[in-house]
Amino acid sequence: MSQQEFPPFSLSRLLRCVFAPKNGERICILLDFKDPERSMTSFAFLKEPGNEIQKLAYEHFYQGLADGVAKELGLSGGEIFAYRETGGSNLDLPQDAFDPTGKRINLESEVYPKYDIILCISTFSATAPLTAFCKQYGFRGATLHGLNPIILSSGLSVDYDAVSATAEKMRAGMTKADKVEIDFVVGGEQQTLTLELGQQEAQKSHGLCRGGADVANLPAGEIYFVPTGAVGQFPLVFEDGTLGWMEVEDCHIVGGRFLKGDRKTFDAYIAKVTNDPAAGEIGELGFGTQELPVSGRDIQDEKVLGTLHVATGRSDHLGGEITPDKFKHAGNATHEDILFAPHKTPDVAVPQVRWFRDGRQEILIENYQASEFIRQLRAG
Repeated sequence: MSQQEFPPFSLSRLLRCVFAPKNGERICILLDFKDPERSMTSFAFLKEPGNEIQKLAYEHFYQGLADGVAKELGLSGGEIFAYRETGGSNLDLPQDAFDPTGKRINLESEVYPKYDIILCISTFSATAPLTAFCKQYGFRGATLHGLNPIILSSGLSVDYDAVSATAEKMRAGMTKADKVEIDFVVGGEQQTLTLELGQQEAQKSHGLCRGGADVANLPAGEIYFVPTGAVGQFPLVFEDGTLGWMEVEDCHIVGGRFLKGDRKTFDAYIAKVTNDPAAGEIGELGFGTQELPVSGRDIQDEKVLGTLHVATGRSDHLGGEITPDKFKHAGNATHEDILFAPHKTPDVAVPQVRWFRDGRQEILIENYQASEFIRQLRAG
């Protein structure tokens, strides 16, 4: 956990740093609810139990814009809308949303084309669908799903120019890799997952969204690849604690071995990824770049230096080829990050992660600690 001290959260500083907004640009906020018409009308959600993410969004973002930040930055708008929860990470968004009067609005005709900056502060990630819409309509945006007080006071209070500079140093040093090997140990058994990267350009999530159409994922700070191939095994810890080895061939999960927990949970997952192969596609390999405290939300915790994640499913927002139409069932068209970190996967050891390029080998991570190679890259 980082011992770094962070300045108090400032919406003005965050928006100025991330977007460099131009005078007159229009900004709005999107939320999600199970029943958006009821929860959004007259801000009923503020009096309902739960809705912690949305309440923080109202207090720190919507009210912040209204209380002077919009005027300070020369922004107009500041409206807030809510759509129905998608129920999964990066599933396509509904067309309809509601404003605080209860009026139904159409996102594709009344929001995406009419705002320059869109902030989506939601329960489930909307990065993939909003990335597709920003390319179509030309807006800039940020997704901040899972917002909580720790994220506000740390991951959203950093200097994103510095985050970007550090990420670029790591990206430049890790790019054009041939492959990465990850060793996993569970209960004394070691297996290795090999991810072929085909000497592609490494990409970075760095928090700056100042140019053309783009969507930043905040908190930012990771280096990532879209694997061209994958083979081996990796452990998967389910939300209910169920644990099993996933068998990977040709960049797909093709089966697995149950270790402990609820056998029904495990069997249901294996059935899903074998019956709908796109759901078991290995679509991302990512590494954290920042020294941040653990927040309990993967959106920040996957950005912590020394952690890594692989992801399954949709990859079009990362430059990959897995689009929603590749799935047999629309409800499976998610992008699911699988985070490996001491707090998240205490039963899973990662003794070593190795990087290969042109016959050269470097260690990236040992026991969830960044290697000397990585620290030298960061130091520049």
